[in-house]
Amino acid sequence: MNRNLVKGLQVAWGLPEFRTGLRHLIDLDEIAVLLATLSVPDHDREVERSLLSLLRSGLDTVEIRKAVLLLLEQDEVRRPLVAAAVEPLADRPGQAAAIASAAEDPAVRREIRAVLDSAKVRELIWQAIENQVSDNRFGLIRRAAVLFVRHPSVLRLAWAVRRHGVLRELRRKQ
Repeated sequence: MNRNLVKGLQVAWGLPEFRTGLRHLIDLDEIAVLLATLSVPDHDREVERSLLSLLRSGLDTVEIRKAVLLLLEQDEVRRPLVAAAVEPLADRPGQAAAIASAAEDPAVRREIRAVLDSAKVRELIWQAIENQVSDNRFGLIRRAAVLFVRHPSVLRLAWAVRRHGVLRELRRKQ
């Protein structure tokens, strides 16, 4: 599992505003145990699958998805998460700056909301994630192609992050 994702989730979990905003929607203890287990370098792959399953059910639940997206609109929640996500990219300052810039852009956040509001797009995203976890490169490429070809919201999001140089920086060699 991507260490940046785990770090971002841990930072989010450390923010009282984030936990308070989700307290009535999810089991906070279950999340805390999963995050603690993931922070150990030699964790079981089943723990990763459990967290991905939990994330998936959270994004598929309208109340949780809307609560998280509303929380991410708050500077005091979003900025520490972005800082945690770009911290491991210290050796790639251009990429870190592009990601931070995109995260601060309300147009990018609006496109993320549009992408996540579509059940078909969320399903394809999860299939792509499962392909990546299973090291199924062909399946991952196929899902990504379908996302871009069939879902204009994904294409608009790609253009929105492109304006910040995210795609250019992702292609740049280290």
